[in-house]
Amino acid sequence: MVGVVVAGILAALVAVLAWWVVRTYNRLVRLRNQTQASWAQIDVQLKRRHELIPNLVEGARGYAAHERATLEAVVTARGAATGAGLGVTDKAAAEEVLTASLGKLIALGESYPQLKADRHFATLQAELATAEDKIAYARQFYNSAVQTYHTALESFPGNVVSRLGGAHGRREYFEAGAAAQDATRVSFA
Repeated sequence: MVGVVVAGILAALVAVLAWWVVRTYNRLVRLRNQTQASWAQIDVQLKRRHELIPNLVEGARGYAAHERATLEAVVTARGAATGAGLGVTDKAAAEEVLTASLGKLIALGESYPQLKADRHFATLQAELATAEDKIAYARQFYNSAVQTYHTALESFPGNVVSRLGGAHGRREYFEAGAAAQDATRVSFA
């Protein structure tokens, strides 16, 4: 009789332990997937911005053709930022260079009153400002998801289960450099 009770208690403990491990592992998977989905949102917003750039460059080219270096820098930076296979850190660095070159392009609007008055250019600037806001929000959401994921990986019981599962690794934060932070201060009005 005592052996049956002990066996029942051990079976219950094993079942609770198994439930605990499965629940914790599934939480880590859910958080990892949330970071991937958050990154996908950043990628969508970056692609939207990348699609605006050729039109912006073409609009500026008509008014500021002799600013060839600025226009080429934007095109080159866009090409680097749209490169395939970039990790989070490399993507952030490429986007920072692109943001800096876009800032110089936008500054051309201040130097050329005709360009600043052009409706098409103004519309593109407004769309670019909206895209920048969405990128900033998506970056904030992604970094928050990464922080939550890292906290779950590093705290108990996640740290134990992640070692047992072996499939959970840290994610990189999408850091905004000084150029991206300055770009959010630019007035497109």
